[in-house]
Amino acid sequence: MTSPVPAVDVEALRHRYDTRVALDGVTFAVPQGEIFGLLGPNGGGKTTLFKIISTLITPSGGTVRVFGDDVARRPAAVRRRLGVVFQRPALDARLTVEENLRHQGHLYGLKGQPLVDRILEVLSRVRLADRHGELVATLSGGLQRRVEVAKALLHRPELLVLDEPSTGLDPSARRDIWQDLSDLRKTEGTTVILTTHLMDEAAACDRVAILDAGRLVAIDAPDALTTAIGGDVVLVKARDAAGLAVRVAERFGVKAEVVDGQVRIERDRAHEFVTELVESFPGDVDAVTFGKPTLEDVFVHYTGHRLE
Repeated sequence: MTSPVPAVDVEALRHRYDTRVALDGVTFAVPQGEIFGLLGPNGGGKTTLFKIISTLITPSGGTVRVFGDDVARRPAAVRRRLGVVFQRPALDARLTVEENLRHQGHLYGLKGQPLVDRILEVLSRVRLADRHGELVATLSGGLQRRVEVAKALLHRPELLVLDEPSTGLDPSARRDIWQDLSDLRKTEGTTVILTTHLMDEAAACDRVAILDAGRLVAIDAPDALTTAIGGDVVLVKARDAAGLAVRVAERFGVKAEVVDGQVRIERDRAHEFVTELVESFPGDVDAVTFGKPTLEDVFVHYTGHRLE
């Protein structure tokens, strides 16, 4: 039995803006039915990748296929299977929720009673059926974001792509959006790809691709990425962090690097190591913290700097 075609298949993808390289040979595949995160800093390449998958720009090189269709050669076929939620609002605030969705439906050839029924269905999915007649301008940012999701789902896309879906939302609204995405995947098998710079959001994905300076530096399930680092992460505050890092590396034979003004060390059994560290450099260590690796630590491990 053959496996299904990937929802998205990216191969040796490259893109340039004049002299700046935005994507540099990125390759990965997203199976159908997965919630997949693109994690990276501003300028890391994730928004460029979002635009290419969404058929908004044509890549400089390489290929991207959505359910087997090349985004550069068959963009119309891709758009029929694609729902897009942009980082900036794409709603008309002067219209009601229902009017926004009705105009979106017309773009996809929906009309009459089938369109009315579908609008009610998608608004019910995002728990906004009772707000259908309200002006978008009167809704909170979180509710407007849910209208954006409903709008993107109107034509029953197989792939939903979202650019920074939680931007500007409070924690409660963020949880609502994630509940909507999780329910959508469970009930309809919709594949979801989202860009984010938020670690907790990336941790909620089935798999995460970490992008930095246009390159794919790591990809796997969040737990697998943190487990691969192993041990603990130790952070040391010191007046001379650079000097202490050199001496710690020489004394213990470990990699010690300065990140955000602190000495960072990856080490097993950190609770024992911290005692040795402080005893070895009693006058140089101001404070020490340690803990299990997070996705932030994974990013630092592969790039040498924090996401911010």
